[in-house]
Amino acid sequence: MISSLGSALSRRTLAGSLALVAALTACAAQAASLTMYRDANCGCCLAWAGHLERGGVHDVEAVSHPDMAAVKAAHGVPADLLSCHTAVVDGYVIEGHVPVADIERLLAERPEGVAGLAVAGMPVGSPGMEHGDHRQAYQVIAFGPDGRKVWSSYPGGAS
Repeated sequence: MISSLGSALSRRTLAGSLALVAALTACAAQAASLTMYRDANCGCCLAWAGHLERGGVHDVEAVSHPDMAAVKAAHGVPADLLSCHTAVVDGYVIEGHVPVADIERLLAERPEGVAGLAVAGMPVGSPGMEHGDHRQAYQVIAFGPDGRKVWSSYPGGAS
């Protein structure tokens, strides 16, 4: 009887410990810290950082950098996917106005062969580029050593 009681307590303790570890891991993934490199004269970068920080999901460290071309080259951002700012989170590169939902999906899925996500240019209506109810259509592109693919698409129009 004592042996079975001890065994039941051990199983409960182990199950509780595993649940705690799973919860802490989930919280750590949601509270990812990003370092965003930007030109000091660009205001939309700070608006994008605000999009990420809303709700306390991500902390963004904004670093003004005098040579953004060098930052982008150092992080392997393809020339045709360039935008105004480059962020790094958990080993991934985030180029431009990528929505927070796409970043969270990337961090949750961690797909093999993907180095980062990019929104080329500065499409109106993307996070940080809001302009009333006007939106340009744009795509989030996953890029890396395995090539590229459309990660998500956002329609244009007025809301």
